[in-house]
Order: sequence, then structure tokens, then C-alpha cells
Amino acid sequence: MGVANNMSAGSPKKLATSATFPPAKRGKSRERDMPKQSDLVDYNYAVAGHAGTLCDADGELFIKPCTAPEINFYESAHALHPDFAEWMPLYLGSLALTENTTDEMIHAAIPGIVEQADIPTPIKEEIQSHLHLDERHIPQALLQRSATMGAAPLVVPTSDEKPSWVPNKSRKITTDRAVVLENASFGYKKPNIMDAKLGLRLWADDAPAEKQARFDEIANETTHKHNGFRVAGMRVYKGSEDAADLDEEGYRIYDKWWGRKTVNDGNLLSSLKQFIFNRAAGIDEELGKIVAGAFATDLRRVQEVLEAHESRMYSASLLFVFEGDGAALRAAIEETSASAQASINAGIRVDSGIGMDEVNGSSNSNKMYVSLDEADGGESGGDDESGSDDSEDYSSMPQIYSLKLIDFAHAKWVPGQGPDENILLGVRSLVKLFEDMSQ
Repeated sequence: MGVANNMSAGSPKKLATSATFPPAKRGKSRERDMPKQSDLVDYNYAVAGHAGTLCDADGELFIKPCTAPEINFYESAHALHPDFAEWMPLYLGSLALTENTTDEMIHAAIPGIVEQADIPTPIKEEIQSHLHLDERHIPQALLQRSATMGAAPLVVPTSDEKPSWVPNKSRKITTDRAVVLENASFGYKKPNIMDAKLGLRLWADDAPAEKQARFDEIANETTHKHNGFRVAGMRVYKGSEDAADLDEEGYRIYDKWWGRKTVNDGNLLSSLKQFIFNRAAGIDEELGKIVAGAFATDLRRVQEVLEAHESRMYSASLLFVFEGDGAALRAAIEETSASAQASINAGIRVDSGIGMDEVNGSSNSNKMYVSLDEADGGESGGDDESGSDDSEDYSSMPQIYSLKLIDFAHAKWVPGQGPDENILLGVRSLVKLFEDMSQ
């Protein structure tokens, strides 16, 4: 159903403000041309972090240069800590890079990485449908070269020496590895994005003294000190009524200096409201409270997972994404709510979802439902090896929002040392702030 048609028929339905959303899902697949070498482009939606990331033309796959410890953390989380991995970007695999690696070689290696990825079959098939494998005509010599890109063993440096440190003004990292992830901002009409850098201490154990001192200075001078996080950057669709403040796509960009110099303990809540509430884009108080409440719910889940695991992450972030076009956001909520209600009426058990006050004429129908699952009684449980019954779960619903832990260059598991209270300080602060915005 089109957004325009959904929004034009009378006044918008009143949405349930105390509800939470189901897990974010990818929109339906649409036919598109096979990605070519030139389709690998610079990713321009980053609001913080390192430069040098690539994506395909549609932006579904995210190719990020990273270090061996970060890949190790992705792989160990996926293998040993699946509940933790659920809050990380979907990991597809890694590439080995050399000075001779070309975009064309990366393009040729992607199908093999996706095929070998240990991910749910419906998601894999969805991504493969976008790659148009039957239409690819890649020279055999290039396939042979690209096949070795993922074969290099991961080696973590063991030197005790701490090299001198200077700030990386280019934002590019020196590495021979790249991680292939599903892009958390894919599938939205106008994604609003915020990066919240977590922790009071931002440096890892092996950081040079100069880096420790610089990062401590940043922490002490920003909201890290009392709230355990700072806003590292935001992109907000129609985030200003002054066209001069907007980029060519209609976004207002809040850079790292805004997060460091403008945002403080006294205006932190109002600064976050600039991300959530935006009448210029059609996101009024009602919609904003629903989005804030959804993020609050997921933040509590992230808190529970972090409290249950023994890890240490320095300079990791939480990435917030939601539909920034108010009409598309309302339409997505209504569609998801209608799908959940139809499933309930059909006797299908659902674990979460979005309730609308007008469903069944009840004024107390703001109960949330989650994504489709097996029917009550277990008769259609998850024993279907084909996975076809689950395909719709992954592809039919429009995107509403997403929350992911990101940036694991300085992350590790620490059995016996307890939860990461450094990171949890920021997560708990964010829970409180988003709960306040949802009221």
C-alpha cells in the first residue's frame, strides 16, 4: 500500500502511545539491475566513525575496513553469544584486503561471502535476490583472485610495545581486513540516524598514554562524564526550517563538534528530542512518543543482555535508526499493526507488534504484538526445513526503527570479570532519557 493513499483517506488513526514495535524488518524485495563494479560506492550516511566504508548502490550491504580483533569479536559473538549478536549488525563475513585489491574484486567476492554466511535462510535468500546471481558474468580469473580474499587467517598483534599516538584526522584506519555487514539504515524512505558513543572510559588497555589523556579530556568535557555517553553525530530529515541548514537530500547534519561543544548535561534531553520529534517532517508528538517508547524498550533489552555477559568494549556505540518521513512512518506503523491483528484473528501466535487504538473498536487495544511465529499449540512450529513459512517475516513489513551496538575495534570477552559497567552507565542513561521522551 502506498504511503500517499494510506495517509489521504481521512484523518490519521490514533496510534497506541504505550506500545513497542516488533523487530525491524526489511521491506519487500524489488527487482533491480545487477550491481556492477561501479555500484560499490562510498557510504555517505555515516554520522560518526571511520572513513573508507563502501556499500552497493542500493546500500543493503555495508563493507567496512576493520581490524582483526573486531572480526574476531563478530565471529565469537555469532558463535558463542547469539543473544548478544542479535544487537549487532548482521555479520556476513570478512574480506582480506591487499594493496592490489580493487572494487571489482570486492564485488566478485560478495556472492561467496553471502552464500557461506551462517544466517537465517530467508535473510540469505533476500540478500541473494538483490545480487542477481544468475545474471552475473564475472571472469574466471577474477573469481579465482577474489576467492582468496576471505581466506587470510586472523592474527592479533601480540607486541607489548605501545607506539606513539597522533590523532587520525583522515578518519581512515590502516588494515588489511574488511567486514561485510547488513546496513542498518537500508530499507527506509528517509532514515534518521544517531550515533551515541558509550562509556566514561573510551580507551582500551593497549592505548598509548597520549591517546588515553586525549580521550579522558573528551570524556571529562562532554556528557560522557555524568551520563556515560555523548551524541557522536546525527542525521535528521527536515531537521531545520531553514533550507540553508539542510544538505542536498534534505537532512540536517549534527556533527561530532555539535555533540562535544553544544550538547551538555543541561540540554541533553532537549538535544535528543531534536532527533525524535520533528513536525517539519510530519513526526508530531504522538508519533515521536511511540518511537521513543520503542527505543526505550529495546534499550532495556540491550541493558539486560550486557548485564548478562562479561565483555569489555571501548568507544563502542549504539546506532539509532528510524523512519524520518512522518507519512511513511505512520503508514509503516499502521501496516504492521494491521498485519499483527490479522495474524491474531487467524489464530497465529505473535510475540510483539504494534497496536492501534481503533483496532476492534477498543479504547484499550494498545497492546503490542511482535513478529509472526508458529500457530498456537505448536502444530506449525519451526520444523519446516524449507524456511518458507518464515520468509514473509523477514521481507514483508516496512522498516520502522532499528537499534544496534556497533564499533567493536576494542571489544573482547572477559570471563570471570563481570559485566561491562563502563558501557552500561551510558545505556542506563539512555533508557531513562528515552523513557522520559515517551511520556
